[in-house]
Amino acid sequence: MAAGPGRELPAEEAALEVSWVQGFSNKSFGFINNQTVCYPCGNYILFLDIKTKKTTALQCQTGPVGAFAANASSEVVAFSDRKLNPIIYIHHFPELNKLTELKGSAQLDYTLLAFSFTGPYLASYSSIPEFVLSVWNWQENILLCSESQPGITATSLSFNPMNWQQLCFVGESSVAIWHIERIKDEHHLKQNPVELPDEQGSISPPEDLFFPVSRSDDPYHGPDLPVSAIAGLVGDEAETFVPRNSIKTSVHPTAHCWTATSEIYMGCKEGYILTIDADKHRVSILQPKPSPEYMQKISDVVSYVRRQVQKKKGGKLSDLQKPVFSMAFCNEGLYAAGRDGILLFYHIKDLQYEMKVCADISQSIFSLIFSPDYASLLLVTDQGPVYSYKPAHSGEAVKLLDTCSSCFLAADFLTPGNKYCVSVTISGEVQVWFLEDGTCLSKLNLDIEATAMACCPSSNSVAVGTKRGQIYFLDVTEAETPRVVHRIFLSNFPVLSLHYDQSGQFLIARTTEGHVFILDARPSKLFQVLGYIVLADEVLDLSVVSDLKNDLVEVMVLLNVAEVQRARLEIFCLSSAITTDNDKCVNDQGMFNASAFKKKQYELDYPLSSVVKLEDNIVYGYCTCAPFICKYHLSEENMLEDPPVFSSEKRIPSNQFGSGFLCVSPNSQWLAAAAKDGVLFIYNISTMVIREETQRFANQKQELQMGIKKLRQTIQQMMHENEQVPDIEKLEHQEFNLDMEEQERLQAEADKEVAKVRKEIEMENLSNCYLQDFIKYECWDVMCVKQRAIKCFHMDCEVKNYPLEKRSKEELETLEKVLRLKDTETADLKVQKEDLETEFETVSSEEEGKKEAKAVADDGESFCLIGSLSSQYGGDTSILYDQCDLHTKEQRVNQIVLLKDIIYKVKTAFNKEFDIVAQQKEQEIARVKERNLRIREILEQLDLQVEVWEPALTDDEMPERALTVQDSEIKAEKYLTQEEKEKAEMLAKLEMEKRLAATDDDRLRALDDMMGGVLEVRKEDILKMNIPPPPFISKPEDLWTEEEKKIFGEYEKKVKELNEEKEEYKKTLENEWKKLEASIQETTQNFDETVCKLSERKVKSEMVIYQEELKIVNLTCALLLDEELDTREAGLHNCLIKKKKEKVKKAKTILTAKNKVDVYTGTYKNAVTEEKNLERRFKKQFADTPDDALEELYRLYTHRPKSPRTETPLDTANPYGNCSDSEDYKDALTLLMKAMDELDSPEHMPEGLEQSIWKKFCLARRNKMESEELVKRKALTLAEMQAFFQRRMDENEKMKSQIENIFQELTWLQEKKMKLQQNLIVQFVLKQGQVELENTEIPDYSDAILIKKSVVEELNCSISTQGEKKIAAIIEFKDFSRGIRRLEWEHKKMRMQIEDLKEKARDIVILPISKDCQLFLTVENYGSHIAQHLAGMEETLRFMDELHKKNVKNHQKKIWELKKCIRLKEEANYELSLQLKEMLVSVSERRHIFEAADTRDISEKIAKQRYQEILKQKNLRDLIKEEKEEFASLQSELEILRKRTPPHI
Repeated sequence: MAAGPGRELPAEEAALEVSWVQGFSNKSFGFINNQTVCYPCGNYILFLDIKTKKTTALQCQTGPVGAFAANASSEVVAFSDRKLNPIIYIHHFPELNKLTELKGSAQLDYTLLAFSFTGPYLASYSSIPEFVLSVWNWQENILLCSESQPGITATSLSFNPMNWQQLCFVGESSVAIWHIERIKDEHHLKQNPVELPDEQGSISPPEDLFFPVSRSDDPYHGPDLPVSAIAGLVGDEAETFVPRNSIKTSVHPTAHCWTATSEIYMGCKEGYILTIDADKHRVSILQPKPSPEYMQKISDVVSYVRRQVQKKKGGKLSDLQKPVFSMAFCNEGLYAAGRDGILLFYHIKDLQYEMKVCADISQSIFSLIFSPDYASLLLVTDQGPVYSYKPAHSGEAVKLLDTCSSCFLAADFLTPGNKYCVSVTISGEVQVWFLEDGTCLSKLNLDIEATAMACCPSSNSVAVGTKRGQIYFLDVTEAETPRVVHRIFLSNFPVLSLHYDQSGQFLIARTTEGHVFILDARPSKLFQVLGYIVLADEVLDLSVVSDLKNDLVEVMVLLNVAEVQRARLEIFCLSSAITTDNDKCVNDQGMFNASAFKKKQYELDYPLSSVVKLEDNIVYGYCTCAPFICKYHLSEENMLEDPPVFSSEKRIPSNQFGSGFLCVSPNSQWLAAAAKDGVLFIYNISTMVIREETQRFANQKQELQMGIKKLRQTIQQMMHENEQVPDIEKLEHQEFNLDMEEQERLQAEADKEVAKVRKEIEMENLSNCYLQDFIKYECWDVMCVKQRAIKCFHMDCEVKNYPLEKRSKEELETLEKVLRLKDTETADLKVQKEDLETEFETVSSEEEGKKEAKAVADDGESFCLIGSLSSQYGGDTSILYDQCDLHTKEQRVNQIVLLKDIIYKVKTAFNKEFDIVAQQKEQEIARVKERNLRIREILEQLDLQVEVWEPALTDDEMPERALTVQDSEIKAEKYLTQEEKEKAEMLAKLEMEKRLAATDDDRLRALDDMMGGVLEVRKEDILKMNIPPPPFISKPEDLWTEEEKKIFGEYEKKVKELNEEKEEYKKTLENEWKKLEASIQETTQNFDETVCKLSERKVKSEMVIYQEELKIVNLTCALLLDEELDTREAGLHNCLIKKKKEKVKKAKTILTAKNKVDVYTGTYKNAVTEEKNLERRFKKQFADTPDDALEELYRLYTHRPKSPRTETPLDTANPYGNCSDSEDYKDALTLLMKAMDELDSPEHMPEGLEQSIWKKFCLARRNKMESEELVKRKALTLAEMQAFFQRRMDENEKMKSQIENIFQELTWLQEKKMKLQQNLIVQFVLKQGQVELENTEIPDYSDAILIKKSVVEELNCSISTQGEKKIAAIIEFKDFSRGIRRLEWEHKKMRMQIEDLKEKARDIVILPISKDCQLFLTVENYGSHIAQHLAGMEETLRFMDELHKKNVKNHQKKIWELKKCIRLKEEANYELSLQLKEMLVSVSERRHIFEAADTRDISEKIAKQRYQEILKQKNLRDLIKEEKEEFASLQSELEILRKRTPPHI
């Protein structure tokens, strides 16, 4: 903290003294000794004495505390600050003096710190961007070694207590064991990652995707390559790439601890407990994961354990396991805890364990920490409280520290008085603190998320705003027992801030959406809501100033103006009138009327985040765009503009960063400024405020106020008079509105909003238009041939053309280049063939004849060899390369270009045929329309209402219709401007005049009146002709004269002739109608046949295109395979280069290590020689001593004292024993010399020995012991150096084998590339049925090769010649052998006939004659006898059938009766079950009555009745069972009768 620039303070006054610190902002916790714990809190490290509860604070001078660690053996604490280039500080307890500062390469922050159990070593891990793991010697301020792990976020870090050269590094989903290797004074970090099991608990060995174990070679698709080669990755990405489907989610470590055997127990989020061997880096699962069914019941088990924990303390449980989030190891076993708040103890033996519940604190446990003496165990929770548990006493966990881990939201002094303060956290916990020493007197949890708090200055009450729009009012009269006395719901929006005025009369609450609520702050009024105000813009800050003299409360609201980079202030005053006469100030919705108080609005020139107001309209604002505080004077002279814009009079520079807020002291003498950087500045206002302008405008201000007051009274009087006049003379209220500026402002805002909406709509329309144009360009304009269809007239057949884009200039240039190259190659090949033909001109005439005979066959076979039929459908296959010559990459690329050109030509050829058919359809439609005109004329003359078939082109046949919108498609009425309406009316008027002028013709009108508009009678008018009857037709026939009768006869004759003509004409028209329809049907059917042929042509064209595309696909696959092989080769070369560099680096390391080992070996040998020389010189030094004394001295010379060790109590739970550092040679030698002091005392001096000789002897013995210790130390160092050298040699051998494997794979890869270049994929076109296979299995062509056709033909000719000779010899041999076989066959036939005859004779002799045979032989009419027998059998069968039907009916009747009985029994059973339920209820009630009244007699009677009922139910069940069995037996008999068949004859 520092004073601001407004006042220069002395150094001793420029800082604020910290009284006490409360909070627990970090879950880092540690013991500094057996009685003291420490933890970071904000900018401080707090040290808490467990017994006295006394707290000591150590401040971090550079800001908040970052990473933290404590070491109890050295009583030191390490922490880092949070700033750029952070520093690690080491302090000693209890002096809290700084020992050293460690400055590393971290730029932003340290995330983890860890002390070693032995030695002065500290490990640190930095965050982004370095991610560096470093090991320090903090006593000597030396960085021993460091290693970077880019992108790995660490969660925990710890040293092995038994070996400081092992580090356990735990990430979010990874674990690594780091070994600190040492060769003399150099230290190296060696990482050994641990493969964790997956989420299912299976442990699988890691798979090397860059060097796969197995290789499979597919003759078609090529060899299997790594995924990185297929993806086209080269470099380091190729070695580390893992496809998504191969990524297995591993378990997520949550906690770990070391054992005394250098093993690690690790808990996981998934519920596993793992054990890790730190030397072999192997993982095994200590505990299986609970099944899902058990996890559903775990909550019930936990609740049961919590209820019974007092009764079963120490009792053994099994399979009670949840995800472990904290661990601690001791001699007895493992302590673990998780989010359920239960502390469990595991007694582990091998992979078996026993578990028991030790304590239950009902809070999520985050960390477990043993004290240095292992007497107490700390339980650190997520909610903040820390508990202490004594494992030796197995008692309850005692709360050691009661803090809240939730962030503090607000704090305020509790007035009146200065003893207490109140704070609230975001989670809704309210705390009352004692100001003197920071003791927490009480807590009250509201169980709701809090958003604001304020203390009332007039009463001991606290208001807390919540996220749900409520305000809780707390009574804190008794600081030890705060209570909620009232609660008010304001709105559905969160309460952002609460403000009391200085007199405690009003409470102003600010919510989102610009709502400000005014409440009565007096508890006697139950904190009544007086009303609310709605502000237009977002509220950034709100401040309240009380004018005690005028009994006014001024509220100043800071608004955010989004359109401009400015701030807006709105100020309104609250008077006591709104509390006394509130109904007049608010409307029906509770909103304050505009007349309740007047608002003042000001525009400020800078965007602000907070403002405060002082006297004389002085305003200070915290600027957000620059680090300074602005000062404004809100004078009334600048109120001419609307709203007025005020410029800052003064800008006070600030050294703070980020948005902040301001606060003014009650005496208006001090101004506090706080920002997001955490620095607080105090300014002295007396040196900042300029009071010159205060009195300047006082008179003008008073005159304006008096004028406004008079004007207001005048308007009110006019409104009162307006109420008295009649309604016809009464004025509206808005006519009395003198605030025209406000109306204009509102109108301007409305116009602005309309313009904004119009602009948004225009931009949206523009976007849609752009999208339309883009889609039209991409899908229509760029197409030189648009896609369209042709449909049949009478069939459901449709043919579409091929849409084609116009080939770009680059494509045409590439095609022309390829064609030129192909022509050049063809010409060169032709020349080579001509040269060969001149050498071999002597060809026999017989061979020439054979070649000519095969020419036709070669033409047919060309399609087979080319692999497609595109030459028959518009493609030119002569420009293609031979499929057997495509060996290079350039040839394959050129072939793809040529194939695409052929496909384009095939599509173009089909499109030409398509266009002809489309034009033909248009012509056919035109012809049909012409004929339909005549048909309509005929139908009109025949006066028939028949629908005429009118074909038309559909939208698919004319796709350009979709781009044109017809007026008939628009349903909405077209909007016309006034000019367009006038123009349309003028055009309509002119059209009407033209029409009238055309019809006003005397000659035409006369012709139409006299002769129907024609000069002669047409044949088509016969049907319309009618002969007018004579005028006397209305008279009776008796009155007709002879002449009239004659006239009537002529009239009838003319009518008859006219009707005959009409009938004849109708028949003519009908015949013509039928002919026209037949003609239309015939032509349209012919066109449909044409379309069907075109469809067949389209199918064949598609076939040809697919053939060419198959070629392209095969070529593309070959190119891709070639590219993948090149990528794999490049990746192997890159890996080889890296391995070679690593090998060179390792060779240098080995050479350096070997030199150091050799040098140190010489030093060790010298030390050994020196040690032996000391022993030899011993007798020479004491040669003058008598022999007996010399022997005694030699015995004492070889005697050594016991090594001094710190004794460990036997009953301690420390599993690591005495882990004191024994590696420091000087410390060990000092302890040994201290032990030698006792042996050097004169008490051990032999008798008769002089004192001078004894001193000389002691000195020699000390020298000898120092030499021995030096030799031991050097021997250990030499062994460590040799082990380091051996490890590097092993790594070098491993590197050699890896390089050899890479060379072998490169060789194999090059062989595969050569083989694939020669092993081409050739496509053939085969006729159906040409290839015949004896079986359905496809032959294996893996070892097949392609050769020239001529070679095969020559070989076939020679084979056929030799075959003809062989056939002739075989025929001759066959004829000779056929005669022999014929004779043999005849002889065999005769022998078989003899045997058959003998067999028949034997059968006749032994043939048995049955009764039927005898009847057949004796009875004359055997057929009638058989008929009579059959009739008797049929009669018997009919009788048995009737008997069977009768039995079936009887059985069905019995079945129906049984079913009825069963249904009755079921109903009875249902009633009995209902009675049973009622009886059970009555039994339960009677049992309770029996237990209460002890009526044994009644219970015995009831028991007997119950027994009888049970017996009855049992009998009923037995009866039902017997009936079911009987029913089953009847069913089986029925089935038997149904299956029975009548006897056979």
